[in-house]
Amino acid sequence: MTELVPRRTRRLVVEALADTRVVFVTGARQVGKSTLVREIAAGEHPARVVSFDDDGPREAARLDPAGFLEGFPGPVVIDEVQRVPGLLLAIKDRVDRDTRPGRFLLTGSANVFASRRVHEALTGRMETIVLWPLAQAETRGSDTNIVDLLFAGLAPDVEGAPVGRAAFASIIAAGGYPEALRRPGGRRRDRWFANYIQDTLDTDLRDISDALKLVELPRLLRLIAAQAANELVYRNLARKLDLTHETVKSYVELLEIVFLARRLPAWRPGIGTREVRAPKGYIVDSGLLAHLLGADERRIGEDDQITGKVLENFVAMELLRLADWADTDTRLYHYRQGREEIDLILESRAGDIAAIEVKATATVRPRDYAAIAKLRDARGTHFKAGIVVYAGQQTVPLGDRMWAVPVSGLWE
Repeated sequence: MTELVPRRTRRLVVEALADTRVVFVTGARQVGKSTLVREIAAGEHPARVVSFDDDGPREAARLDPAGFLEGFPGPVVIDEVQRVPGLLLAIKDRVDRDTRPGRFLLTGSANVFASRRVHEALTGRMETIVLWPLAQAETRGSDTNIVDLLFAGLAPDVEGAPVGRAAFASIIAAGGYPEALRRPGGRRRDRWFANYIQDTLDTDLRDISDALKLVELPRLLRLIAAQAANELVYRNLARKLDLTHETVKSYVELLEIVFLARRLPAWRPGIGTREVRAPKGYIVDSGLLAHLLGADERRIGEDDQITGKVLENFVAMELLRLADWADTDTRLYHYRQGREEIDLILESRAGDIAAIEVKATATVRPRDYAAIAKLRDARGTHFKAGIVVYAGQQTVPLGDRMWAVPVSGLWE
């Protein structure tokens, strides 16, 4: 992949600039934030562009934040704003005096707004938009969004999909970071991921936390990868790291802040007793997960201890990306009641739901969707659709509002 891939998030940024004074595009390193905002500044929303990767502007902003902003009477893009966090309060003062929308378009790899003082200062003045690694729908140029289909009571109508683990093994191993996708794979891509993790932990986390206390973070990241798509039990992780569970929880939050890990909360509709409340843990990119597990394409296709977790992680993170630009406003959860589990639940603001189960097999059996059927019956008309994402060839009806959908239905 050498060409630039159009990002679906672009529309969200342009819409926000039309009615919001400050727009903050955040996300992991190397996902294309700088490229995206520069394209917007050269197109839909003309603006000056300043990068704090450059010493001159960075020092000028640090020494005199208010004076620095006076030099920009019109809209301005400030790239890597976390390098001068003191500028944010000056931006707040500026947009209070000039309330026109689209005044500032900011990017940052680390969540500088983790500071409560800064976050509260910009409340009501700023919209935050996350740019994730590329989704398959983006790399393949697909306009279909399975999230909107599910909430319309439909499922992707797929035929002739690849069958078996070949349907997803190479896709999962590659991941969605643009720079990693430019590597030929194997050792070259693996070295990129190793450097990526080290740079993110060494640079971004040093900007926002006490680096002397973070030596266990690489090991914690590997532990989360080893139990990806499972419930995060902080006490279990704490025992393995010889830390308190409160410390482990705070470290997981740091890994979320720099977009390496992601927690999905438990869905709690209150339809039965013994509903699990612990979050599930995921790695934000499937290629990064494969690297952390030491798994290549062949192992993803052959090792049963690896296959299921990496496929569920992949599907969850694809849905997370798709939900961001879907017309239906949703949140993503997991659900378990006693021994019954549904891998993923999408819930809309209206309280409607869609349920997703993930299976790495080419055949779907009734037990694979029994929990979805039970949830459908319990939620009535609020249940819009349920699917089993599987490694089969075509979409197959499974009953009222339920289907088995090939993995490629996430982008076809």
